[in-house]
Amino acid sequence: MLGNKSILSSITFRCGRLLFTITITANLLLSACSTTPLLPYTEDSPPLVLMPASQAGIEDKRGRFREIYCAVLEQHGQALPDYLPCEQALTRVGIEPGGSGKIVKLGSSSRNLQAVLVPGIGSSCFSNWLKPKSTAATHIRQFGYEMVTLKVDALSSSSNNARQIRDAIMIMEHDERAPKLVLIGYSKGAVDILEAIVTYPEIRKHVAAVISAAGSIGGSALANDVTQSELNLVRHWPDAKCTPGDGGAIDSLRPSARQAWLSENRLPRDFPYYSLVTYPKPERISSILKSSYDKLSQIDARNDSQIIFYDQVIPGSALIGYLNADHWALSVPVARTHSTIGSIFVDQNNYPREALLEALMRFVEEDLSTSVKD
Repeated sequence: MLGNKSILSSITFRCGRLLFTITITANLLLSACSTTPLLPYTEDSPPLVLMPASQAGIEDKRGRFREIYCAVLEQHGQALPDYLPCEQALTRVGIEPGGSGKIVKLGSSSRNLQAVLVPGIGSSCFSNWLKPKSTAATHIRQFGYEMVTLKVDALSSSSNNARQIRDAIMIMEHDERAPKLVLIGYSKGAVDILEAIVTYPEIRKHVAAVISAAGSIGGSALANDVTQSELNLVRHWPDAKCTPGDGGAIDSLRPSARQAWLSENRLPRDFPYYSLVTYPKPERISSILKSSYDKLSQIDARNDSQIIFYDQVIPGSALIGYLNADHWALSVPVARTHSTIGSIFVDQNNYPREALLEALMRFVEEDLSTSVKD
C-alpha cells in the first residue's frame, strides 16, 4: 500500500499543497496554492455569450439517448463491468425532453459503423502503467461495430495532433459507399478532432459523425494555472513511453485559445456533431479530484473536476446526455487495474463504459438513419 501511495505522492509539489492531477483526456495540472484568478481579466477575448442551449443552436436529444442507454444497461449492463442503474448513470439537468417511445433495437448493426477514439493529453504517458483492456471493443464487436484508438502525441498541440489524426484516417481502409467513422474525442481529443476536420477536408468524406465525450471544447480554466514544463513531468511516470512532442498541449487547452479558435473557424456541416457531457453529482467526484473540482467551482460548481459542463458542448451539435461521472470515470479505468489506488484515491472511478459505448453507437446509427429518411 505504501508503495502505491508513494507513486501518487511523488508528484505532489509546490506550496506543499499542489496536486499534480493527470487524466488521460483532460489531464491538467492544478495549482491549489495559487491565488490568481483562473480566468484573468483580459480585453483580448472574442465577444462571448452564455445562454440556454435551445437559444444557441443546440438540439436536445437527451430523451432518445436515455431510452437507448437505459435499454442497453437493462439488457446487457449487468453482465458488464461497473454496472449502474440508468438513473444513477445519467444526470437529469433542467427539463429533459421525453423519449420517443420507439422500440430500442438491440440486435446487430446494419451499417457497421466504426468508433474511432482520440484520447486526451498524456494518454501514451500512462498507457503502459494503466494497462487498459480492450473490453469495450470486444463488447461492441459482437453487435457489428468496430473500434480503434488512434495514437496521438501525449504532450503536443491540437494542430500537431490534428495532422496525426488526418494521416491515420487516410491510411485506413474505407467503404466508399457510405462513411463509417464515428470520431469520438475524449477531453483534448475532441478539439484535436475538430481541428483535423477543419484543416484537412480530405478526411470528411469518411466521417459519419463526431462526438465530444467530456471534450474540452471551450478549454479548461485549470490550464491557465499550469505550464507545459510542469506537465512534462508526467514523462517520469512509471513505465511512461511518451515524447515531449511540440510542447503545445497546455496552450491548446487554455480557454482563450479555444475561444479564439472557435470564433475563427466554422465547423463543416458534412456530418452531425454530438455532445456527451460529464455532469457528476458532487459525491461522485473521486477524492484525488476534489481539489480540482473545488478550484474550478470558484467559477462554476457544475464541473467534472476538469471542465465546466457548458464548455464541453460543440457549437451546433446535438446534446445527447449528461453523465453522472467525473472526468476520469468516463474514460480512465484506474480502479480496474490498480485496485489499491482506486480504493484510496480514485474511489468514484466505476462507470459502465462498455454499455455507454454500445448505446452511443446505437444512438448514432439510428439518428443517422432517421436523418436520411427526413
